[in-house]
Amino acid sequence: MRTRGVSHRQAECPVARTVDLIGDRWSLLIVRDAFDGIRRFSELQRNLGLAKNILAARLRELVAQGILEVVPAADGSAYHEYTLTPKGRELFSVIVALRKWGETYLFEEGEPRSTLLDTENERPIRLHLTDTTGRPISAADTFVRKVNAHPA
Repeated sequence: MRTRGVSHRQAECPVARTVDLIGDRWSLLIVRDAFDGIRRFSELQRNLGLAKNILAARLRELVAQGILEVVPAADGSAYHEYTLTPKGRELFSVIVALRKWGETYLFEEGEPRSTLLDTENERPIRLHLTDTTGRPISAADTFVRKVNAHPA
């Protein structure tokens, strides 16, 4: 969700296109809150401490891009709610990766923080990347094939 500067919406790099759409902090935090079950505008605003005009703009863009959808309130009231679409739910691993990195590098030993737990056993989750055969991989095991790459 670019507010100024260069747009990467036509970039050949999937990371650039993704960051252009959801890379600002407010959009990512809205998606995080949606995963946490926060669905109403007023609840999002209260939780994020975000100005109404900025929240409204981010929500419009997330809806326009098919990440969130507007649905009638679950309680039958006249309000509406924002829920993740299947496309939005696919951002779960992105949010988890950011969380895990933050847990590792941004908290002191023993410092209180929220924890993501699995619902069945209430244990912390782990995030592992694997190739198509299930073999664990790291950045050292990968490379990016550029669109305009020429063979060496």
